[in-house]
Amino acid sequence: MLTIIAALALMAPECAALPRTLGGWERSGTGLDTRHATTIPAKNGAAETQVTIRKAGAFGIVADQPGWIDVAREKGRPLRMEARRNGIACAGIAKIVYYRLQPGTYRVTIAKLQTPQVKLMLVHGDRARGFARGGRVG
Repeated sequence: MLTIIAALALMAPECAALPRTLGGWERSGTGLDTRHATTIPAKNGAAETQVTIRKAGAFGIVADQPGWIDVAREKGRPLRMEARRNGIACAGIAKIVYYRLQPGTYRVTIAKLQTPQVKLMLVHGDRARGFARGGRVG
């Protein structure tokens, strides 16, 4: 049995280095930011926080678990997402959802969560890989 486990461990692919935009995923801080991740409590399968954008651009919300991510102006309707990217399982990232944001404050809501807290991070859009451009990305 031990031999099988050791063989499987040798066959498992090693987690590649995270892209530069996700460099802060392992750092913990307060508030949704591009320099670190933050953990917020969930109640009844949902969590909410705010983010302030200073410069217009494409931004992604990174989550450590599956869930429905909505971004809206403070009292507005949810924005249409620009793109979605599957996560990086070995780094504990379940998904990244990209939005085109103008300067201002936004409400970020995550629903259908499986645990009582969620780890989030804000990232800049990765144009080199085709994410967060105008039009359909797919």
